[in-house]
Amino acid sequence: MALEFRGVSFRYNRKTTVLDSFDLRVSSSATVLLGPNGAGKSTLMALAASQLKPLDGTVTWKGLDPAARKDLRAYRKAVAWLPQHITPVPGLTVREQVAFAGWLKGMNRSDAWKASATTLGRVGLDKLADRRSHQVSGGQLRRMGIAGALTHHSELILMDEPTAGLDPTQRKVFRSLLEQLADDVHIVVSTHQTEDLADLYQHVIVLDRGTVRFHGTTAEFHAMADNAQGPRERAEAAYTQLVGEEI
Repeated sequence: MALEFRGVSFRYNRKTTVLDSFDLRVSSSATVLLGPNGAGKSTLMALAASQLKPLDGTVTWKGLDPAARKDLRAYRKAVAWLPQHITPVPGLTVREQVAFAGWLKGMNRSDAWKASATTLGRVGLDKLADRRSHQVSGGQLRRMGIAGALTHHSELILMDEPTAGLDPTQRKVFRSLLEQLADDVHIVVSTHQTEDLADLYQHVIVLDRGTVRFHGTTAEFHAMADNAQGPRERAEAAYTQLVGEEI
């Protein structure tokens, strides 16, 4: 199973080209996308989530092309998008919002409701199932978003800065969840965090100004800076070699 970009071009206006004849194949179960501000990470993730359409080229998952009307529904069921900020639905409990996510992807209400109980348990939110979704923390909201994706059996989950703004305890819980997820679904995470690369991700992609500067295993990425002391320092040093100081 692979997420593929073939000859993809995208621009926001005539003067701002973000991607030009861009090619990329992402096939590992856990991939991290790194890059400075303006690198094109958000655009790439939005294209993969079918929130944006390429001007040229194709974005596919297992051969499904969201630009084709016949594939769009199946693509969006298979590929889930977890933005940095999850918006609570007014009036819904945590379980209701998770079930609602399944219903939006084509599940019937009964199946979505049953599945929501299981997925909330997987993300450690079963005890908060009856709490209003607007009453939970930022970290809990993100776990709720993952539960929604699992409810409708997503095969690929795209995450934008999933640990940004979380306290150390919340980050630890979320990292543990990501480790578990990688056994069952494919994940692609866009982040500025480098300290957990060795523990969480099999592959690293570094994007800079719409160009892939590195695409390989996490071990290969760290090997670019063998002189650094620890995994975090090696990751930061390798990144700096590729794109400079900003991360």
